Amino acid sequence: MSDDLIWLIVRNKSSFLVKRNGAEFTSEPNNLTNLNSFKHSGLANSKAIGITAGPENRGVSVVTKKTKAASFRPAKTINKVVLTKGVRRSAKSFTNNFTRSHYRPDLRKIALARISSIYQSQKSVKVHAGKTGRRHNKKQK
Repeated sequence: MSDDLIWLIVRNKSSFLVKRNGAEFTSEPNNLTNLNSFKHSGLANSKAIGITAGPENRGVSVVTKKTKAASFRPAKTINKVVLTKGVRRSAKSFTNNFTRSHYRPDLRKIALARISSIYQSQKSVKVHAGKTGRRHNKKQK
């Protein structure tokens, strides 16, 4: 089926669709922004990118859909790559391998923002020692 036909079927009636307070979101896989639109849809587009946290919350997992060549075997249409070498190296690897190879260059900025936010959420919280003020250092009279 064509991508447009799939979108016409899925856009208003989908198990992933979430409508609240006049806004339409979706929880479908391979949707970077969770917006219910054709551009970001992971179901309707034959080329979709999904970025999630990697296994054991280390790194990011980049999922892409292959073209329609293997559409009769749905399990074979998904390509998954795990990037675990830090924010900058993962972003550079993603940019070089996916968007510069003409695989959805329109989603580049959104995907890089998602990679950055996932890495930011995986950082451990630093615990700082309590600071002592000036009052505590002076001798009390």
